[in-house]
Amino acid sequence: MSKDDRRRKRNEFIIDNSLYFFLIAAIVGIVLYDPRFLSVPSLVNILSLSAANLPIALGIAGCIILTGTDLSAGRVVGLVACVSASLLQMTGYPNKMFPNLPTLPLWAVLGIVLLMGGIVGLVNGFCVAKFKLHPFIVTLATQLILFGALLMYLMNGNNNGQSLSGLDPSYTSFITGSFLKIGATAIPNYVFYSIGITLIMWFVWNKTAFGKNMFAVGSNQEAARVSGVNVTATIIGVFTLAGVLYGVTGFIEAARIGSNSAATGLNYELDAIAACVIGGVSFVGGIGKIRGVILGVVLLRIIFVGLTFLSIDSNLQYVIKGLIILIACAIDMRKYLVRK
Repeated sequence: MSKDDRRRKRNEFIIDNSLYFFLIAAIVGIVLYDPRFLSVPSLVNILSLSAANLPIALGIAGCIILTGTDLSAGRVVGLVACVSASLLQMTGYPNKMFPNLPTLPLWAVLGIVLLMGGIVGLVNGFCVAKFKLHPFIVTLATQLILFGALLMYLMNGNNNGQSLSGLDPSYTSFITGSFLKIGATAIPNYVFYSIGITLIMWFVWNKTAFGKNMFAVGSNQEAARVSGVNVTATIIGVFTLAGVLYGVTGFIEAARIGSNSAATGLNYELDAIAACVIGGVSFVGGIGKIRGVILGVVLLRIIFVGLTFLSIDSNLQYVIKGLIILIACAIDMRKYLVRK
């Protein structure tokens, strides 16, 4: 290998992994500024926040692999969270949304909200596959529809648009309770639920015909169609599965935050998209790995927790988030152009 080839490969390696180098440097800087960043409570907090955001990121990752996206994800989470909270408020709670409705069984509510998420995903996928509409437009429209539906839902019963709280202990303990501790720091139950969901998604992506078809359609729809792949069914299936994962996220989020309003789920899709891009899920289609999504979610949480340790203004964090997405997309496109 010539000296020029070695230099070129070295430069490509540096550029391709520049985000990771930056993150390592940032972590070192944060630890030097505040060593508590690597304390057990801080690390468990990062783990918990990552687990809460992982299902929605896995759902959006599938849409990105199809060269699309899903802008409605955050609003699905918000609607599902508020529906879950309203149906699982304590009986006798003074501000109960539906005072005459008993607290429903936990699994019944979970089934309801997963069905809700799946239906939204089905509608998105159907419009994309059948009407050949761009996912950006379809999910933007769905986002607005869902937000309007959420605002109207919160006006029902005795709620009058207020935040939903007073959740039944069986619900909160199922999600935020703990059976495992590291020292004195408890690991919430939903961390293990998220791990289980991730394992299922790994199997779906890597060991099933559906997963192989998803990557084939994302790489080249026409080639996939000629090869016998049902492109329409695959697209609808990916968006439907994504909607179910948003439903899981909303069900967890309602109990995790404890007080749900129209703001619940706001911009969650942006965090998920940023995590996917950082983790190597490419907008050019057909490229992405479960471990990359996990890494992207964790790294993004490290960034935001670190910014809090550095006392960075919360409003400025949105600017930083946007820059991360922009830089990650630019690096991703550069990789694609080099391969071509």
